[in-house]
Amino acid sequence: MSASFAPLAHDAKKARKTAGASFIGTMAEYYDFFIYGTASALVFNKIFFPEIDPLLGTLAAFSTYAVGFFARPLGGIVWGHIGDRIGRKKALIWTLLITGLGTFAIGLMPTYETIGLWAAVILVFVRLLQGFGVGGEQGGAVLLTAEAAPPKQRGFYASLVQMGSPAAYLVPSALFAFLTTQLSEEQFLAWGWRIPFLLSILVVAIGLYIRLRVDESETFKAVKENAKAQQAPVKLVFRKNRREVFLGMGSKFVEAAVFPFYTVFLVAYSKNVGNDSGFVLQAIIIAIIAELIMIPIWGWLTDKIGRKKVFLGAAILNLLLIWPAFAAIESGDTLPIVAILVAGLALGHAGTYAPQASYYPELFPVRGRYTGVSIVWQFGAMIASGPFTVIATALLVAGGGSITGVAIYVSALILVSVVCLTLLPETAPSQLGGREYAEWTVTDEDQSNDTAHHSTNSVK
Repeated sequence: MSASFAPLAHDAKKARKTAGASFIGTMAEYYDFFIYGTASALVFNKIFFPEIDPLLGTLAAFSTYAVGFFARPLGGIVWGHIGDRIGRKKALIWTLLITGLGTFAIGLMPTYETIGLWAAVILVFVRLLQGFGVGGEQGGAVLLTAEAAPPKQRGFYASLVQMGSPAAYLVPSALFAFLTTQLSEEQFLAWGWRIPFLLSILVVAIGLYIRLRVDESETFKAVKENAKAQQAPVKLVFRKNRREVFLGMGSKFVEAAVFPFYTVFLVAYSKNVGNDSGFVLQAIIIAIIAELIMIPIWGWLTDKIGRKKVFLGAAILNLLLIWPAFAAIESGDTLPIVAILVAGLALGHAGTYAPQASYYPELFPVRGRYTGVSIVWQFGAMIASGPFTVIATALLVAGGGSITGVAIYVSALILVSVVCLTLLPETAPSQLGGREYAEWTVTDEDQSNDTAHHSTNSVK
C-alpha cells in the first residue's frame, strides 16, 4: 500500500510554530479533560455522592468521568468530517471552546448539598459536551503538525504535540496538590476544589489566542482544491482503510489504559490502602516531568528506527510493569512509588504515546486523514480508557480489595495492542526507502484524473 512521496515545500520555522501552537492548544484542551479525573479521585465522591459508601462513591464519580469518553467517538467523527472538508484549524478552534467552557461551568456548579441528585445530572451533561469537544482535538492537532513537518523529522515534530497532554495533567495535579496541603479539608470541600476549574478560562483564552494565529495545513489546502475532497471522508476511510482502522483502534488500547491506570486509578487505590494522597500526587508530578522530557526523545527515535518498533517495544514494557506498580503502592515507601511512576509514565506510556502522533496520520490517505486518525484515536480511547477506572474500581470492590482482577484486566488490554501492532505495517519513510505508506498529499496526476472523472460524469 506504499505510495510515492509527492513533496510540498516544508518550512522548518513554520513546522516549529505549528508544533508549538498545537502543543499549547492541546494542553489547554486536555487541562479541561484531566482536571476532572483528578477531582473524581479526590473530591467528587464527597460533594456529589455523599450518601453512599466512600469506595462506592469513588466508583460513582469515576462513572461520570467515563461518560465523557463515550461522547468522544461521535466528536471524532463529526470534527473529523469538518476537518477533512472545511479545515483542520476551524475544527480545532471549536473543540477548544466547547471543552474549555464546559470545565469553567463545572467550577460554578451547585453540589449535592444544594440541589441533590440534579447536581450529578448536570455534571454528566457537561461531561458529555467535554467528550464531544475532545473527540476532535488530539487527532487534528497532531495532523496539523505532521502535515507541516519535513518527512524525515515528522516523528519528532509531531511528538511535540503529545507533550500537551501530560503537561495538561501536570497543571491540575500541581494545583490540587497545593490546595490539599494549604487548605483544611473543610475549606477544600467547600470552595477550594473549584479553583482549578475556574482557572481554565485563562488557559482557554491563551490556547485560543495562539491557535488563531496558526496557518491552515498546506496539505489540506491542496486537497481542498481537489474534487475528490468532496467525497464523504468516513465512507472513503472504511472502504479503503478498514484494516488500518480496526487494528489502529486496538493498538491504542495500551496507551489509553495505562495513563488512567497510573494517574487516576492508582491515586484512588493508594488512598484506599492508607497512603497520603498528597504525596502520591507529588510523585505523579515528578513522573510527568520525566515524561515531558522523554516524549520528544521517543519521537526522534521513531524517525531513526521506525514507529512500529518503538510503539511495540514500549507496549511490551507496559505489560511487565503492572504487577510491580501494585507492589510499589502497597509498600507505601517513597522510592519504589516514585520509581514505578517514572518508569510507567516516562518509559511505558510515553513510549506508546509519542509514536502515535506520526504513526496514525501515516496510516491514512490525505483525503480522509483527519477522519481516520480521529476514529482510531477516539474509539480506541473510548473502549480502553473510558470505562477503565469504573471497571478497575468495580473489580477491586468485587475482589474484596484484591488487585488480581485489575492486573488481569490491564494486561488483557495491553495484549490486544501487542497483537494489533504486530499485524500493522511500518510507516516511517526512513524505513520505506523514502516512500509513504499511504498517499500523503495530492499529486498533479490526481488532479487531472479527478478533472477527467468529473468531466465524464457531467457528459453523462
